[in-house]
Order: sequence, then structure tokens, then C-alpha cells
Amino acid sequence: MKFTLKYICFLSFIICIAACSDDNSIDKDLDKPTITINYNEGFSQGCTELSRGEAYNFRAQVTDNKELASYSIDIHHNFDHHTHDDQGVQCDLEAIKTAVNPLIFMENYSVEDGVMTHEINISITIPNDIDPGDYHCAYSVTDVTGWQSRTSVDIKII
Repeated sequence: MKFTLKYICFLSFIICIAACSDDNSIDKDLDKPTITINYNEGFSQGCTELSRGEAYNFRAQVTDNKELASYSIDIHHNFDHHTHDDQGVQCDLEAIKTAVNPLIFMENYSVEDGVMTHEINISITIPNDIDPGDYHCAYSVTDVTGWQSRTSVDIKII
């Protein structure tokens, strides 16, 4: 009985070590996707003025080392002068004001399976009846393993 108990403990120890060992054959994704508007067709750029009633194609280039999953566009007012992490260029802001009828555009989109590079190209018409003023345009991209990247810029709706 003593020998069997020692044998079972020894086998349990070996199984535990084998189960917890590092498996280098697993292809882990350690890289976030990238997103940029800094190319000729990228839109909107920092401090761009958009006119109410006009349609614009919002464009950004997204890439991933494995596979893209989805992206989103978020346009929201900046009447309170908040900031985002990577805005870059700071624009001249109007006085802080209370929103009455702001533009709020938030949409999510899927990317086809197996795609590693994609250009976001979404046409958005700026409604005539929204509050003019300071806004943010934010892009977000997610890869199939859940990594996410974001970028945003100040824009002005006139």
C-alpha cells in the first residue's frame, strides 16, 4: 500500500509538470492591429471642417499580423473639451457649451474572414439639424484574438 501511494504521488507530479509545461508550438498573437488615417486618402484629418448637409467618406487603413475581425467609427461632440489619448493635433476649440441636438454616430462593422489589411471607407451624411461645433472622430479596430487599437482626431462641424 505504501509503495502504491508513493507511485501515485510520483505519477501525479509528472502529469502536473507535463500539463504545465511551456508549449512553444502554439502560435500566440502578441501584436495589436494598426490603424492610421495618415495617408493621402485618410479622412478625416485633424481640425477638418465638415459642413452640415454634406456627405463625406471616412477612410482609415487597418492591418493585423494574423487576421482582422471588426472596426468601428464613433463621431461625438466635444462641447465639454474632453480629450482622447492619441489625438495628436489640438485644434482651436469654441467655448464650452451644452449639447442640444448633437451628432452621435456609433457603428460597428465586421471584416471578412482571413483579411489582414482593410481600408475603412464609410460614407456619412452630416445632418442639417445637428448642433455645429467641436467633435471627435474616433476609429477602433479589433483583431480575431481580441487585441484592439484606436485613433481619434478633433473635427469641427459648421
